[in-house]
Amino acid sequence: MDLGALTSGLLTGLREGVEAALIVAIVIAYLVRTGNAGEVGKVWIGAGVAVVVSLLAGLAIFSTVGSLQTPYEQIFEGSAMLLAAAVVTWMLFWMRRQSRALKGELEARLDRTIGEGSALGLAVLAFTAVIREGLETALFLVGQATSAAAGASSVLVGALLGLIAAAAIGWGIYRGSRRIDLRSFFTWTGASLVFIAAGLLASAVHEFIEIGAIGFGTQTLYDISTVLPDDAGIGEFAHAILGYSAQPAVTTMVVYVAYLVVVLGLYLRPARRPASAPAAAAEVVASEVSAP
Repeated sequence: MDLGALTSGLLTGLREGVEAALIVAIVIAYLVRTGNAGEVGKVWIGAGVAVVVSLLAGLAIFSTVGSLQTPYEQIFEGSAMLLAAAVVTWMLFWMRRQSRALKGELEARLDRTIGEGSALGLAVLAFTAVIREGLETALFLVGQATSAAAGASSVLVGALLGLIAAAAIGWGIYRGSRRIDLRSFFTWTGASLVFIAAGLLASAVHEFIEIGAIGFGTQTLYDISTVLPDDAGIGEFAHAILGYSAQPAVTTMVVYVAYLVVVLGLYLRPARRPASAPAAAAEVVASEVSAP
């Protein structure tokens, strides 16, 4: 079992899973509060189908990688890692900006669906609310598994553990628990995903260097593989979590550092709005569910 890949997958599954669990908690809490508890089963059906579709999509993408030959395998792997890094970067900033209104938007859609009396509508609502998170998670995990190579199974196991923990947190939110500081949770797990995305970006650049698609800055910047190799022990763990490389090319290192400096700096800057979106939504759900 690759501990680094396991931890990387766990962080991804936990961070993304909590976002999906938060959405489901908001929907179910609103249905219960408005006297529509009998419709909750439809929400679970929609969310369950979204999870299955996301899983199948991830497996299909990952299995495609192994069937390709050089240089198409490197092109596909590099493109998958680039896309995964881009998607998770967009997702982090989108959640940071927009999800303050998450609860209100979901409740407005619920009101319309209940008013129309559509039995299928609630399932579709839950499906569309969860599928975006699910596909993002699947794509990001495929990128991590591709980068980890031999540690791909560890990434999957870690992601499953993270998703189980996320489901438990979602249940705690629904039951009105205030023990979890979701504002800090989303901030620091999001920051950890920035490091993982930086590693994926650097790995993608490495793949393109291998096939000659990038012809500049290909010389090795340094080589400390005899001291701290990136394929065993602490170095392997650091490779999965931080994108560490014992023999980075100049271009690879420049891209890695530039991404970290820019994205991490923007992500951790003080928010202009007073409330953090996921935390604010969760706190409102908790207060409503626990209210008599």
